[in-house]
Amino acid sequence: MSAIAEAERLALSLSVSERAKLADRIIESLPDDFIDAEEMELALQRDKEMDEDPSTVLTHEEFFGFFKQRREASRK
Repeated sequence: MSAIAEAERLALSLSVSERAKLADRIIESLPDDFIDAEEMELALQRDKEMDEDPSTVLTHEEFFGFFKQRREASRK
């Protein structure tokens, strides 16, 4: 079994709260400028959609508040 498959198997055996903590630590370990081609394509598509329909735009607080609520809920 590959290291990634083994890590995934172990991670998925954790509780939701433990997985959320692990995900946070992994994401925090990535360099600030990390983005792959697929993510860049999605970001450009979203940018186009926001230009075409500004009513779909979230404020900074709304965007990060959503993830903060999810993270806090998963830690309970």
